[in-house]
Amino acid sequence: MALAQVGDIQLDYERTGAGEPLLTIMGMSGTALHWGEPFLQPLRESLEVITYDHRGVGASSRLEGPLSIALMARDAAGLLDALGITGAHVLGISMGGMIAQDLALSRPDLVRTLTIGCSYCGGPGSALPGPEVMGRLTEAMLSGDRQKALRAGWEANISPAMRDDRELYERYLAVAAQRAVAVPVVMAQLQAAAAHDTSSRLGELEMPTLVVHGTEDEMLPVQNGRLIASLIPGSRLEILDPVGHLFFWERPQQSAQLIISHALAQT
Repeated sequence: MALAQVGDIQLDYERTGAGEPLLTIMGMSGTALHWGEPFLQPLRESLEVITYDHRGVGASSRLEGPLSIALMARDAAGLLDALGITGAHVLGISMGGMIAQDLALSRPDLVRTLTIGCSYCGGPGSALPGPEVMGRLTEAMLSGDRQKALRAGWEANISPAMRDDRELYERYLAVAAQRAVAVPVVMAQLQAAAAHDTSSRLGELEMPTLVVHGTEDEMLPVQNGRLIASLIPGSRLEILDPVGHLFFWERPQQSAQLIISHALAQT
C-alpha cells in the first residue's frame, strides 16, 4: 500500500484492478484487509478498486482528537482529491456506509454511484445492536482475552448458519492477526457511529443508489437497510437471506456482482 497526503494526515491506500474507480469504505474496527480476496478479486476484473485504512488504523496517521462520521467522510473525499479522481463509484459497509452517506451528501460531485451495505442512517425506525449483542461484545472486549474478543466479533457479524465454518473463521483470524485496530480507535469509531443521523437528508441524494442488507444481521438489523432505501429516491434494495452483517464474506461472488452491475449500468 501507499500513503496519500490528505489535509494534515496521511491515509494508507491501494489501487488495484482496471476500469472506472470504486472507492471502498470499511466499517468499524475493520481494515482494508477485511474486504477479503474472494470479494475483491471479481471486483478488480471490472473496476479499479481503491481500498484504504481510516485514520488511526494500520499505517494511516494516528488518531488525534475526537472522531466523527463527517470527519471520516472528509478524509474519503480528500483521498479522492489527492488521487486526482473527480468521480468514483462508492461502496461503504456498516460504519463505512454511514461515511458513504455523508460523503454523498457533502460532495455529490465525487460520487457517480452509491452502494450502502449493512448500514444505518439514524432517525425514527432505525436500530442499533440490541443489548444482548452489545453485552456479549463488551464482555469479550473487556475480558483482556483477544481470542475471546475475536470470536465474539465473529459470531455477531456472521449468520448462525456460517458461524461454525472453520475455513472462513481461520481466514477471519488471519486477517485480524495481520493488522490489529487499537481498542481506543474502535471506541472512538463506535461513538462516531452512534451519533450518526442522516435520515432527514437522504432524500437529497440523486445519484443511483444500491442498498444491500442481510436478514440475519445482528449488528445492524435488516430494518435499517429497508429504511435507508425508503428514504433515498429511486434506490434499489437487495435483501440477502439468510445472511449476516458481513454479507460480502458469506456471499463474495454475488455481492461483487451486485456492485459491478450497479456501477456499470450507469456507464
